[in-house]
Amino acid sequence: MSGIALAGAAVACGETLDNASVVLEAIERGRRSGLNRFDSAVAGVKRVWSAVLASTLTTVLVFAPILFIEEEAGQLYSDIAVAISASILASMIVAITLVPTAAARLQMAENRPEPGRAVRQQVARCVAWLVATRTRRWAYLAGLTALVVGVLVFLTPPAEYLPEGEEPKLFARMIAPPGYNLDEMSTIADDVQAKLMPYVDDDPERYARGEADVPALAYINLSVEAGSLRIITETIRPSQIDALIPILSDLYESYPGMRAFVSRGSIITSNDGGTRSVNVDISGAELADIYAAAEQVYNRAREVLDDPQIGSQPSSLTLNQPLVEVRPDWLRVAELGLSAEELGFAVAALSDGAFVDEYFVGDDKVDIYLYSQAGNAQDLSALPELPIATAAGIVPISAVATLIDTVDTDEIRRVNGQRTVTLNIIAPRAVALETAVEIIRDDVIDQLNRSGQLPAGVVLDISGAADQLDATREALSGNFVVSLILCYLLLVAIFTHWGYPFVIMTIVPLGVAGGIGGLVLLNLLTRQPFDMISMLGFLILLGTVVNNPILIVDRTLQNLRDGQTSPQQAVTEAVDARLRPIMMSMITTVAGLSPLVFIPGAGTELYRGVGVIVLAGLVFSTVVTVTLLPVLLTTVLQLRASAPTLR
Repeated sequence: MSGIALAGAAVACGETLDNASVVLEAIERGRRSGLNRFDSAVAGVKRVWSAVLASTLTTVLVFAPILFIEEEAGQLYSDIAVAISASILASMIVAITLVPTAAARLQMAENRPEPGRAVRQQVARCVAWLVATRTRRWAYLAGLTALVVGVLVFLTPPAEYLPEGEEPKLFARMIAPPGYNLDEMSTIADDVQAKLMPYVDDDPERYARGEADVPALAYINLSVEAGSLRIITETIRPSQIDALIPILSDLYESYPGMRAFVSRGSIITSNDGGTRSVNVDISGAELADIYAAAEQVYNRAREVLDDPQIGSQPSSLTLNQPLVEVRPDWLRVAELGLSAEELGFAVAALSDGAFVDEYFVGDDKVDIYLYSQAGNAQDLSALPELPIATAAGIVPISAVATLIDTVDTDEIRRVNGQRTVTLNIIAPRAVALETAVEIIRDDVIDQLNRSGQLPAGVVLDISGAADQLDATREALSGNFVVSLILCYLLLVAIFTHWGYPFVIMTIVPLGVAGGIGGLVLLNLLTRQPFDMISMLGFLILLGTVVNNPILIVDRTLQNLRDGQTSPQQAVTEAVDARLRPIMMSMITTVAGLSPLVFIPGAGTELYRGVGVIVLAGLVFSTVVTVTLLPVLLTTVLQLRASAPTLR
């Protein structure tokens, strides 16, 4: 079971008690009205059965469209959806079978004063005052609508794609200009290691007090290759990891001509640069134009973003890389019985190494390369005289090919058949991915197009996490609408009416606004991105916030069927009767969600956003439900009474 599934089970912990609370409260009311144990159990289940069924099915049904999300986030969504749906269905079965069975055999405190009666009476009086006149009702609706719209418009934060996690790990790559070989990079690597080693296993307090220039490091993993080196490291104190990014960048760039690309470790790595990378693909027909445009995009991005991390594929953004071209004499090659493939393999083995095969050690794939005796440190000046075995005997490479020194690029990437250079741009953590995409699109790409600085035939496109963010958000938005429609149609089928379900569904915007407000408040205490997993909280809210209105509407309709003629009195009594189970459900759900939101720990960034959105949305919608719903329900009932022919 994954951590995401466990988080879904934790979210469902409080909700699983909702059905039991409603059934138990109805049974207790039957006891207080004078029924015996058995009759009160049966009557209680009958009275709330339709409401329990409706609230359970709406909670489960909203997750059905999630199964059709194909993006990376869909796998995470499905784990949470299955965990919550299974828990809620099991709780309904327990509530209508085990709870009444146990209640019929247990002594209840029906002879004691009913708890919370004074509070409920006060709330009922407030509701009665609010629904008494049309002016009050419409004024309340207008004010609440303005509040919800204001929250949705002005407080909705820019979106991220997926959380990076809270692992304090950095991947820092130094990219050398053309011409640096392995020996030169090894010398630089030794110097970098010597500068960082004093801070391994250091006291984190030294950096906190300003006595050390580098945070205390847990370890350094350094690898070197021709043209680049990479360090993987962690800070002993996780809170100091962000401070290490500019330190490593400045250290790398202190070497002449070097570029730095430092990124946080991501527990969900979806593309080069992690889940916060905005990839700019620069495509065209001519390499010179592509590389010139890439240099312009690189410089412009550094101007408009505050110290971004920018990587590239290929790693070098210049065509001045020293190369040796091997131009075969195909007539001589044919005379010696060599094929083009055999010649290419021989040259590769004698220079950089040739791929032979692969094998597996457990689940790890190991590539096999063939090298000459010089290994991967071959002296290129000796390349013309290196021997090649042919059918006619051993001959030097110079006998079958001409070697020419030139400058160019050693790598040509193609995306959708087009020559392409890709820049991986990671904005500072204070800049959300959605904001970074807007800045790059408006202030980099559009600005370069408007100014005419881009060479003709060069096309710029945004991809990477930015594309995945748009695709996932579009899929999630579509699924939210589908879930909304399914939930409404289910309520129509249960209540056999088109108007009452609409009244119930008006609570959904309140939950969304409350969730956004809670996320904003949480970010005042700790950083919590508004990512795609957090947005799943809105789907959970859709199935949760309608439960309390279902109880009130169901009780109101029961009152009207039992002979109550005044809509105001029927609604007021429904609020009084259902207030206690509503508050019990809210309190148990809040208690179940609080550890997810307020207790820190490894991986909490994954599900903390979901937790705070559901918690805050549920609290806000519950508090407002006991006033908004009576206002709407009274208005609908009065309109229905004034137009009896409309059904």
